[in-house]
Amino acid sequence: MEKEKAKAVIEAVLFTMGESVEVSKLAELIEENVKTTKTLLKEMEEEYAGQDRGIQLTWFDSAVQLCTKSEMYEYLIKIAKTPRKMSLTDSVMETLSIVAYRQPVTRVEIERVRGVSCDHAINKLLEYDLITELGRLDAPGRPLLFGTTEQFLRCFGVQSLEELPELNPVQLEEFKAQAEAEVQLQLDI
Repeated sequence: MEKEKAKAVIEAVLFTMGESVEVSKLAELIEENVKTTKTLLKEMEEEYAGQDRGIQLTWFDSAVQLCTKSEMYEYLIKIAKTPRKMSLTDSVMETLSIVAYRQPVTRVEIERVRGVSCDHAINKLLEYDLITELGRLDAPGRPLLFGTTEQFLRCFGVQSLEELPELNPVQLEEFKAQAEAEVQLQLDI
């Protein structure tokens, strides 16, 4: 397929999908290898960045998405309904961080770390599409395994899990002590 036609096909697919698409799938679609497809995507990314355009290409691990440039948000707000804002409580954030750093992880493992039930937090995270069910653990009861989503990456401004900050072992012990204190406080009530 001719280079400009391939770019047009990729742009049409990304625009229509409205979510990220694996580079390998785009490569199949335009009948090219992944390396050539990545080169085309990098060219498209530079073209969008270099022109006075309202869109940009955003990378998520091995996938790419057509997104609105952040400087265009003020105009979008004037025409679009204000999106529902996520409200992440401390317990939901704690649960999310456990999933992010230990994935794939089961509900029981999350509760073991937190020391309390996490049903509400997991349900909220699933509702906000920050975590997803990855399958089932091959163990008695076949518990669900949870992991983060692309929406998680978008919300926290990272392109892959490798960009998450390193956990400080001292902080980790402090968090553990705080969680244990919370559990004890709830038991005393």
